Amino acid sequence: MRAIIHDTYGPLENLERRDIEPPKLGERDVLVRVRAAGLHIGDVFAIRGTPFLVRMATGLRRPSYGVPGFDLAGTVAAVGSNVTRLAVGDEIFGAGQGTAAEFARAGEDQVVPMPAGLTFEQAASIPTSGLAALHGLRDAGRLQAGQKVLINGASGGVGTFEVQIAKAFGAHVTGVASTANLELVRSLGADEVIDYTRADFTARRGAWDVIVDNVENRPLGAVRRALTPTGTLVLNSGTGASGLRMLIRMIRPIALSPFSSQTMRRYLSNPNQADLLVLKGMVDSGQLRPVIDRTYPLDDAVAALQRIAAGHARGKVVLAMPA
Repeated sequence: MRAIIHDTYGPLENLERRDIEPPKLGERDVLVRVRAAGLHIGDVFAIRGTPFLVRMATGLRRPSYGVPGFDLAGTVAAVGSNVTRLAVGDEIFGAGQGTAAEFARAGEDQVVPMPAGLTFEQAASIPTSGLAALHGLRDAGRLQAGQKVLINGASGGVGTFEVQIAKAFGAHVTGVASTANLELVRSLGADEVIDYTRADFTARRGAWDVIVDNVENRPLGAVRRALTPTGTLVLNSGTGASGLRMLIRMIRPIALSPFSSQTMRRYLSNPNQADLLVLKGMVDSGQLRPVIDRTYPLDDAVAALQRIAAGHARGKVVLAMPA
């Protein structure tokens, strides 16, 4: 099968296209004929091997499986001996391993049937970013109907889902984005938008019950002042720092939270069948729609990942495979 692969950690440009053997299946795995693969900043980290903590999942010294990509949509090509819920030919979306390839392996419990009416490219854009949005708002932010929530980075891959999910939860939503992306954020349901090139949201004291910060480009103290006295700050950015500086930035809010009336949280978002079905239901009911920035062919995976790394994506970047 054709795949994009790297043998060592390093620049995105080290990726190359090769013909490799399809992955072997475990008893509860399915082999997916990948029709589209959604990409996100985590794929960039996995290729570079930085921050170092990503190697806990991808291999300490070198990639254990050098094909990038976690998100997919496609058709089931084969099933493991103990798979009972899926059959060959089913159209599914969810999380797998090495999805920048013609075939990828996925656990039966990490994929679900495709939402009605979506293309493979749209479905592949949902899993990691959609789940991060759901887990950030529902689980870390504990967002309730009637609350005011601000989303910093509202036009990005996660932010576009957050705006829609927050509206579905009944919140009053403020989205922070650049001038060019304000109309997009409004079209997703934001009640208010802030152009970060013209205004600083942290200047509004005590304005929001929940702030989800996907960018973390403002001082922590300033962001906290924009929260209500008992508000919740959800931090969700792994970019913009490295080494000891990143470690301090990651840990400091968590260490301060027990001593404050405000709550500060980071969170992990792991794919699971139940929450993929929640997202599928929101798509089917019209509450959620993916925003695709650009679609690239498999051979242009480096360019796709470079666009994500540059931070310019407006919604999601997706690889499309030939039918």
